[in-house]
Amino acid sequence: MKIVRFDGGRIGITDGRKIVDISALCGSGPAEWPPVGINRLIRNFKSLRPALEQILAEDKGVPFAGARLDTPVPWPNKLIAYPVNYHDHAAEMASTGLASIQGFFLKANSSLSGPHDPIELPDLAGRQIHHECELGLIIGKEGRQIPVESALDHVFGYACLIDVTVRGKEERVMRKSYDSFTPVGPWIVTADEIPDPADINMRLWVNDELRQQANTRDLIVDIPNMIAVASSAATLYPGDVFATGTPAGVGPIKDGDTVTIEIENVGRMSVPVIQGRRGQNVVFAKPYDFQKAAI
Repeated sequence: MKIVRFDGGRIGITDGRKIVDISALCGSGPAEWPPVGINRLIRNFKSLRPALEQILAEDKGVPFAGARLDTPVPWPNKLIAYPVNYHDHAAEMASTGLASIQGFFLKANSSLSGPHDPIELPDLAGRQIHHECELGLIIGKEGRQIPVESALDHVFGYACLIDVTVRGKEERVMRKSYDSFTPVGPWIVTADEIPDPADINMRLWVNDELRQQANTRDLIVDIPNMIAVASSAATLYPGDVFATGTPAGVGPIKDGDTVTIEIENVGRMSVPVIQGRRGQNVVFAKPYDFQKAAI
């Protein structure tokens, strides 16, 4: 099943042709603040699923093509990210700070955006801003110190995720936390639709140029271990989002570009890039030569 947020915060289920609004069933709506209705849906999904399947089969819904899709989980308890989690990316960045050594970091939840929202580049002269193609993972069940052997039982589903970053040597969290720097979508695919999370192909294009291509079999820290590591430090909650790492091929994006990500059995989305006028600060005042300096 595919779960979406659409048209300003409504919650829906979709078959790719229509969207059925289930906001009322979630006790939610566009006016809800904070917007955590989908977190409750994820928590209660197992008991609600029979009713949802019937609703999707019987309700005419609205055309999928006419809907404006929002980021699926706008208010997770945590947005967890794993750095340098593919060997080929470690080589291209000349980095020894692998995910297996450094563990995870957190991005600002406010960096989350949807498939119909543009990536807004901050106005930072002398800085490159790069795309990173990633599989997004959404937690479905609360847990702490989760064993590797049962970690996948805590996964609700998967989504396409683009991790955008300002290149430099400043704090990674700040460089990756600008608003619109974590597009997620176009929906959440429930975990049962993924035959093998250890064998998922993904690709990313900028305009018509294929920039990144990888398979989750090449992860340094695989999905079960990512969950185990994160939950050893922090309780995971329904709706928590993981950015699982990017392969080689990261590169700059600029005003007018379109970034397209496609993940096997998960989905595809294309996000426009625009140049913003905000974002200047003393931290990023100095230029940074990505070609000559290791991150």
